[in-house]
Amino acid sequence: MQTVSPQEPGGAVAATRWLAVGSLLGLIVLSVAWELWLAPLRPGGSWLVLKALPLCIPLIGLLKRRMYTYRWVSLVVWLYFTEGVVRAWSDKSPGNWLALVEIALCLLLFVACAAHVRWRQRAAKAAAAAAAAPASA
Repeated sequence: MQTVSPQEPGGAVAATRWLAVGSLLGLIVLSVAWELWLAPLRPGGSWLVLKALPLCIPLIGLLKRRMYTYRWVSLVVWLYFTEGVVRAWSDKSPGNWLALVEIALCLLLFVACAAHVRWRQRAAKAAAAAAAAPASA
């Protein structure tokens, strides 16, 4: 039986990590490009580009595999999801299409964070059980 240590995540856990990081980077790039060039609220860009700044904060935590970061990002992402739903409904093209991309990235980020936390906790429980098994035998 193979045990997974917290320092060496399994394949599925590592995949969710990179999926979370990739979708977060996608949200950052989309937010900046959307508000400066693709479909800004005002010609030449808008101050709404600052919505990308809070997305930069958890990037280091995700890269360092901090469990707490995965947990709170899975909650914060719903603010961006809500913005995407509102703008998909109210903006004209191409803004509504960009909002649909934002919705997809938010859902991807949420699923990746939730799966990462779940699978990492499951791996930690299995490692603890495996460590306790020889001690009781």
